[in-house]
Amino acid sequence: MSDLIQAVLDSEEKHDLRSFLSELSQQEKRYWLRNDILNVYNEYCAQYQTSQQFSTSSSLGKLIYYTQEIIQDGSSFCFIVRPKIASQEVYRLTADLSVEPMTVQELLDLRDRFVNRFHPNEGDLLELDFGPFYDYSPIIRDPKNIGKGVQFLNRYLSSKLFQDPKQWLESLFVFLSLHQYNGVQLLINNRIQSQKQLSEQVKKAIAFVSDRPSEEPYEEFRFQLQTMGFEPGWGNTATRVRETLSILDELIDSPDPQTLEAFISRIPMIFRIVLVSPHGWFGQEGVLGRPDTGGQVVYLLDQAKSLEKQLQEDAILAGLEGLNVEPKVIILTRLIPNSDGTLCSQRLEKIYGTENAWILRVPFREFNSNVTQNWISRFEIWPYLETYAIDAEKELLAEFQGRPDLIVGNYSDGNLVAFLLSRRLGVTQCIIAHALEKSKYLFSNLYWQDLEDKYHFSIQFTADLLAMNAANFIISSTYQEIVGTPDSVGQYESYKCFTMPDLYHVVNGIELFSPKFNVVPPGVNENYFFPYNRTQDRIESDRQRIEEMLFTLEDSAHIFGKLDDPGKRPLLSIARLDRIKNLTGLAECFGQSKELQEHCNLILVAGKLRIEESGDNEEREEIVKLYRIIEQYNLQGKIRWLGVRLSKTDSGELYRVIADHQGIFVQPALFEAFGLTILEAMISGLPTFATQFGGPLEIIQDQINGFYINPTNLEETATKILNFVNKCDQNPNYWYEISQRSIDRVYSTYTWKIHTHKLLSLARIYGFWNFISKENREDLLRYIEALFYLIYKPRAQQLLEQHQYR
Repeated sequence: MSDLIQAVLDSEEKHDLRSFLSELSQQEKRYWLRNDILNVYNEYCAQYQTSQQFSTSSSLGKLIYYTQEIIQDGSSFCFIVRPKIASQEVYRLTADLSVEPMTVQELLDLRDRFVNRFHPNEGDLLELDFGPFYDYSPIIRDPKNIGKGVQFLNRYLSSKLFQDPKQWLESLFVFLSLHQYNGVQLLINNRIQSQKQLSEQVKKAIAFVSDRPSEEPYEEFRFQLQTMGFEPGWGNTATRVRETLSILDELIDSPDPQTLEAFISRIPMIFRIVLVSPHGWFGQEGVLGRPDTGGQVVYLLDQAKSLEKQLQEDAILAGLEGLNVEPKVIILTRLIPNSDGTLCSQRLEKIYGTENAWILRVPFREFNSNVTQNWISRFEIWPYLETYAIDAEKELLAEFQGRPDLIVGNYSDGNLVAFLLSRRLGVTQCIIAHALEKSKYLFSNLYWQDLEDKYHFSIQFTADLLAMNAANFIISSTYQEIVGTPDSVGQYESYKCFTMPDLYHVVNGIELFSPKFNVVPPGVNENYFFPYNRTQDRIESDRQRIEEMLFTLEDSAHIFGKLDDPGKRPLLSIARLDRIKNLTGLAECFGQSKELQEHCNLILVAGKLRIEESGDNEEREEIVKLYRIIEQYNLQGKIRWLGVRLSKTDSGELYRVIADHQGIFVQPALFEAFGLTILEAMISGLPTFATQFGGPLEIIQDQINGFYINPTNLEETATKILNFVNKCDQNPNYWYEISQRSIDRVYSTYTWKIHTHKLLSLARIYGFWNFISKENREDLLRYIEALFYLIYKPRAQQLLEQHQYR
């Protein structure tokens, strides 16, 4: 039995538990989530006038704190308790307080009964269980090490080298002998025939290069090394070659995790990278703010530039200049024939500021031209992805003149395509979720049938399960994205166990303790986003133009609202107008606080001003809602709504102009997987208030370099912002202190240089791991393929048939 429940039953609080259950049974609800549970408990404590110590520190208080869900089932209650991160226990409490543990299957059946979708007389439901396929893989034990997969994997691999050196060194020898670039052998040639000979020749080569001048270029002694069996790839100078060979020598003689990582990270094995992102309008100009087009586009463009630069630096350090190595990065996206004035109908587009990084657009196969010629919502593109992957494979092979070395998927659709491509090409696969929709929409799996016409979650959640289990490694921006916090479930954790009533039960959807998970946060583009006080890097004409646009420009086509007093402290928020981004919630928060209106103006930079300009249903609903809030709270003269698409240059200057006015940035999303706009605002020097739900918890250190807000509690949010404003009024230096700490936080942790170095290091380590464990993964991949064809493809086909009549 749960220690938390047992502690209550063994104490005098047993009566309080019975009374609390009685309170629950009086309510109309039968299914309570954590916030609901805490609210009922707080009301109970207030009603019975319990002490503060009882409500927070009693055994019952602790049980309530760790309970994620309660489901009433007749006269009994099901408690889903999460006593620690990535751990779940389920118990049934009866009216007489007897306690029975429940199996995962019993819990999923109960959830089905709750929505009247339980049909035991019609046979069992399909169960998906990925657990057995992780038996081949090492497993992390301590939850705090989740997200540090590569560190754990290095320890595991080095221990194997130590335990069975002959077998593992043989694997390493074969691995090194595989590497080529455009048909030219790298690292070792056929003069070295075995791992024993490799060990001997490494020592001879170290002695040889140790006698060379330290900065002597590799090309000067290349021939001598080749006669010993060593090809290009060890370094560009005598010193670098000696260092790399010495690391290998140490790895052979006395393997340890740091040595393994240091060596594998130096191997020149990645030259061609594909970043997959099919949905939305993917381009460099004129696309941001369109439906499904926001932070992910910015992320990928910045990532591609940084990856190309890092690959070039790595090739030089490896001594490959003489081979004319040209690393290439391709962003694979969808070609949209009716491109609405963008370049989304152009097959190939070079990425600005790069030598060999490109956007490659491949069209969906023609079906119904009313659909496939136009933009398609990310919730609707599923039927086209399998044939898209087949067509994209041909295009990629032509562009690279060979296979890529790494495929990185992005979001659910890109991750599925990455799996299909990786399976066909035999290439290391990485996925990046950006945002898993399942955790954004409450009960989206339980009520999937009601939501299917609009969102098609049955297909998307299936795609997520397939891609995350197929991936060689997974990158998350934050730890909580994987396994949440002590009081909230992580995005990936939400896939561990759930029901899709009438479709399938997931009894074990993902192994959270697998070393495939790694936290690698993105960076911010420092060419566009930099501190407001770097005045020498700012263009005065841009500053004046943006200042006028923000505060005084009259342009009814793109700007709504004229400020009565432009000198008030500005509150800025930038996002798409959709329900999750919650700009309407911020407007309502502002509208309800007269005091906040006295001190500040609200400036929203958000997509469209008119419903007829939008093709997205959710955006249209939010536009109507925002106008209604402005009218309801009489916010004319206090709010500016800019329906503009800004270039990166203008976006960067916009943050800095707000900082010139000692403004504040507010990010009010109901959930934010990470939050690139938060980084952009902070590096510009803006004190930032960001949602406590999601990635901002790890970006911001509360009240040190920013502030958390609960966007569902409007009064509390307004109070927090007002407290900061009042403190700044009393102590003008306070704004500057928070501003500088915000800048320092980004530069220390969130740069693209840090990101790409980690990503490429991971790709090499997992490429090695993929090579030596390939046979053990085949059963998992076969299982995933079966689910693709038995579940995903038939449902995608049904959606395709609907598209036929549009």
